[in-house]
Amino acid sequence: METQKLHPIQEKLLRLAKNRNISNLSLREIGELVGDRSAQKIKHHLQQLEKKGLLRIDRVRGTIEKPKDGWIDGFLEHGKRLLQIPIVGVANCGPAEVLAEENVAGYLRVSNSLVHRASNKGLFAVRADGFSMNQAKVHGETIDNGDYLIVDGGDCVPAEGDVILSVIDGAANVKRFHKDAAHNQVVLTSDSTEDFAPIYVGADDDFFVNGKVIEVIKRPR
Repeated sequence: METQKLHPIQEKLLRLAKNRNISNLSLREIGELVGDRSAQKIKHHLQQLEKKGLLRIDRVRGTIEKPKDGWIDGFLEHGKRLLQIPIVGVANCGPAEVLAEENVAGYLRVSNSLVHRASNKGLFAVRADGFSMNQAKVHGETIDNGDYLIVDGGDCVPAEGDVILSVIDGAANVKRFHKDAAHNQVVLTSDSTEDFAPIYVGADDDFFVNGKVIEVIKRPR
C-alpha cells in the first residue's frame, strides 16, 4: 500500500487536530486556523478525512477524535502506513455462545505501527462482546466490550497463557489458554472483574484455535 497524498487543507486539519481540541470550534473558526475561511470547504475536507479513517467525527456528542500518534505532514511518519484488516465478526468474552462468522463484515484501517507488522498478512479483527477479559492485558490494553481485537490467524499453536480466539461447537470466544497435559485437556480461563467459570475442552470436543490475539484497538469512549 502506498502512502496516500492528502489535500493541503486536509494535512493542515490533521496537524491542527493533533495539537488541540477542535470539536468546540465552528467550521469558520477552524478555517481561520488553517488559512481557509470557507465553512463549506472545511466541512468537505473534514468529511473526506473521516471517510479515509483519519478522523472520527461523532455528530451525536459533537466531538472530533484526534488522530493517533504517528500522523504528520503528508499523512504518516516515515515508514508507517495504514493496513486494511478484515473484520470477520464478533467473539464472545463470556460463555462460548456467539456463533462464529466467516464472512468479512468490513475493514479496520490501522497504522502498521499499532500492530507492529509490515503487512496485514494473516491478520483479521473481531469485535469483543462481553466483559470476561476486562482484566487481561495485551500490550498493556484491557479487552473491553466493543473493542476490536487483532488476531494473528497464522499463530494457531498457542503457548501457555496466551490470549486466543477459538471456536467451540461453532461459537467464537476469547480466553486465556492453558494446556492441562495431566488430564489431556485444554482449560480456557477469563481475566475479569466478574466471576466466570473456566471452560474445559477435551480431546474429542469440537474445538479449534483461530489465532492469537496480538493487539487491542480500543473503542472510543
